[in-house]
Amino acid sequence: MLCPHECLIGEGQTGICRVRANDKMELSLPYYGVLSACAMDPIEKKPLFHFHPGTDILSAGFYGCNFRCPFCQNFHISQHVSDNPSKTNPEDLVGIAINRKSIGIAYTYSEPLVHFEYVLNTAKIARSHGLKNVLVTNGYIHAKPAEELLQYIDAANVDLKSFNGDFYRKEIKGSLEPVLAFIRQASQYICLEVTTLVIPGKNDSETEMRDISSFLASIDRDIPFHLSCYYPTYKYTVGATPPELVIKLADIAREKLRFVYIGNVGAREVNTICPDCGSVLIRRRGYTVTIEDFENGKCKNCGSSIPIVA
Repeated sequence: MLCPHECLIGEGQTGICRVRANDKMELSLPYYGVLSACAMDPIEKKPLFHFHPGTDILSAGFYGCNFRCPFCQNFHISQHVSDNPSKTNPEDLVGIAINRKSIGIAYTYSEPLVHFEYVLNTAKIARSHGLKNVLVTNGYIHAKPAEELLQYIDAANVDLKSFNGDFYRKEIKGSLEPVLAFIRQASQYICLEVTTLVIPGKNDSETEMRDISSFLASIDRDIPFHLSCYYPTYKYTVGATPPELVIKLADIAREKLRFVYIGNVGAREVNTICPDCGSVLIRRRGYTVTIEDFENGKCKNCGSSIPIVA
């Protein structure tokens, strides 16, 4: 079993993800190699702030998703599939990354885990060429396939939608515990960062923020945590998140976590600060990144070890 939905798929039908199908009583992936996009992005766009900061990575997007988020910002590819039969095989995608001098490949935009076979095969080839593999994912996968894939992944950002099981069930038609289990599992293998999109009146309480930050801190206080402002899209008409709300929740998260970042907050700098002496280690203005008091894994000012892969 790949996905915790464990869909019972009739002959000729697809699962909730829309891309995995029953073909003559065998589970198939007819969208193997069908990409929604292929572009170079700053690694910070994933967002990954502690993994090769200031570099660019080839980003491969997909169609379909095993969630039904009514606030999805990529709903045109996550909730739909393409009629375009054009496919990119793993060898060609790796070749594109090499030709563009990318540090690796990010599997992103829509949910890559429902394209498990393609991501795994591509990641193996990329690893053999010395490239990095990055997942941007909802983390909704069973432990056994996750373990198989994580052997070839270097970093991931997991979208933790909420810390409320009812939110997962009612809003996105999934469940919370498999995502928490994946976060725990991934933390043992790779450079892990976590993002929560803050939606007013839905997942923005101080109690929930303390629950999320406590959970992450119970794994590792150094897990970078991103809080991002929501804006109305797809089926949601809830008003946009005020930056001041995200800033307040970030301060609460910092009671437990050493590296907390805010996103979609306009022109504000979002910097990595040494938690011991307060020096600016990495300065970020949008996607412009400047390495300042960080060198060889340490703060140049106080010598503290900083968990950044550069």
